[in-house]
Amino acid sequence: MDIYIDRLNERDAQALFAFECNNRRFFEQTVPGRGDDYYSFGTFGIRHKELLKEQEEAISSFYLIKDGSGIIVGRINLVDIDPVNGTAHVGYRIGEAFTQKGIANEALKLLVKLAPDLNVTQIQAKTTSDNIASQKVLVKNGFERISINEEISADSGQKLTFFHYSRNL
Repeated sequence: MDIYIDRLNERDAQALFAFECNNRRFFEQTVPGRGDDYYSFGTFGIRHKELLKEQEEAISSFYLIKDGSGIIVGRINLVDIDPVNGTAHVGYRIGEAFTQKGIANEALKLLVKLAPDLNVTQIQAKTTSDNIASQKVLVKNGFERISINEEISADSGQKLTFFHYSRNL
């Protein structure tokens, strides 16, 4: 499947909200949940505007992964961009209907290519220990696992094991 990454904008709020709602249960199987409030369009809209402000301030850079017809199939983001050290953290999620098609791998390749334009020279990532698919995508894109730790999820209160990765560009 051909995909491209499109920088987050206000026009995509409604389609992105539908994407998030449609995939909530699927996402929460492997990543900590975002809380019930996130799935109210009023709250979602406020958070969406906050993300756009963060993007304007170059703190983060958010992208929607779209197929050739412009349908949202996932998200990929660079957050906590540190222009002094050239570091940022990557996060991504692919909709359930679009998994196992190489989309995460291709989107991460595209993001790695544009990261230097954002003055990012090192990308860091973390994933839960049970998210094998994400671990494979990171390794396939040249990321190395650098550490493991346990954290208590702020949303669910459960203990999670995280694998931390890094890639120098």
